[in-house]
Amino acid sequence: MTVEGKSAIVTGAGQGIGLEICRQLARRGCSVVLNDMDPALAEAAAAGIRAAGGRCISVPGDAGDRSVIQHLIDTAVSVYGFLDIAVANAGITLFGDFRDYPADDFRRVMDLNLGGTFFLAQCASNQMIRQGRGGSLLFTSSVVGHQAHRGLAAYAMTKAAIEMLAKNLVVELSAAGINVNAIAPGATLTERTVADADYEKTWSGITPMGRPATVQDIAHAALFLVSDEARHITGQSLVIDGGWTSVSTNP
Repeated sequence: MTVEGKSAIVTGAGQGIGLEICRQLARRGCSVVLNDMDPALAEAAAAGIRAAGGRCISVPGDAGDRSVIQHLIDTAVSVYGFLDIAVANAGITLFGDFRDYPADDFRRVMDLNLGGTFFLAQCASNQMIRQGRGGSLLFTSSVVGHQAHRGLAAYAMTKAAIEMLAKNLVVELSAAGINVNAIAPGATLTERTVADADYEKTWSGITPMGRPATVQDIAHAALFLVSDEARHITGQSLVIDGGWTSVSTNP
């Protein structure tokens, strides 16, 4: 999957899926700008990639803030000379009953999940158009954008909207040689989920493939969609869930 010689931005990448996407990109010769809200976490993650021989710099900040997003673009161009790939991975999950879901929580989820994705796509694609060499945008959605899950009404609507954004941008960006896709991970073993002692057992029991995903499972799919081999794939959402949405058993 060819990404060698390209440069990429990945938001929300201090750990978990985002970090593994950065690792896979850097391992194959892509220069990476790694973003996370936590400066120490971002730099530790980038340092680990550099120690393994990859090119990676950390740029901390709120990926839902348009000024931070533009700084990510400017940094990628100033350090690496161009921008080829932008992965809008940053997101926040705030559970809550729909009937009394707090307005502040709603705004936080919308600002990062929707605003962060929309404006990264906008700023990155404008840079790609100026360069005249095309590019790839990738959004992180979720299986809950396809199947209902109690307590996640606000989060789920952002993920469904992200997938529609990927589809809509086909008519906006294809002429510039920019493809746009989304991945929709299901249950995945990350630093956050392994803290729940029952998580792996529960999801192994209700996932047809017999286990939740690893971050590598998700990152490999992401890598393909931003690679040269996927240049003719655009407007698509790829569900990576071991078959869970086919049966949709709730945990």
